[in-house]
Amino acid sequence: MAAIEPNWISLLWFAAFATVCAIAFLVVAGMFPLKARPQAAKSGSATLLIAGNAVLLAALLTGTGFYGYTELRWSTLIVVAGLVILFVPGLFEIWPSPLRDGSAGLLVLVGVQALALAALAKIVGPSWPGLS
Repeated sequence: MAAIEPNWISLLWFAAFATVCAIAFLVVAGMFPLKARPQAAKSGSATLLIAGNAVLLAALLTGTGFYGYTELRWSTLIVVAGLVILFVPGLFEIWPSPLRDGSAGLLVLVGVQALALAALAKIVGPSWPGLS
């Protein structure tokens, strides 16, 4: 494994964070345009959840991309990101419809993204200040 990617623990973390990003992207993208979103997500609170998910997704994408850029080889970064993009739609499809298209799913997604951001900050927090 060291010949392919010497930092394989970071590879596993990157794959997990990229998977969360891809699933969150599919859920949030399904809510736009706002007038065409599913009936279960047409309330005012769902609009706030969509906006919150979009903000968390932007932060998680930025952090995950920077983490992969600093910790992995380019070839590994490209292959793992490609595999995540290839297989996440299948994972998305097996989710129950209420979790994909409703306010409950948006609420769960906020929690998952917040947890992923907290884990990302915990893992890379001590090493990133030394980059300046």
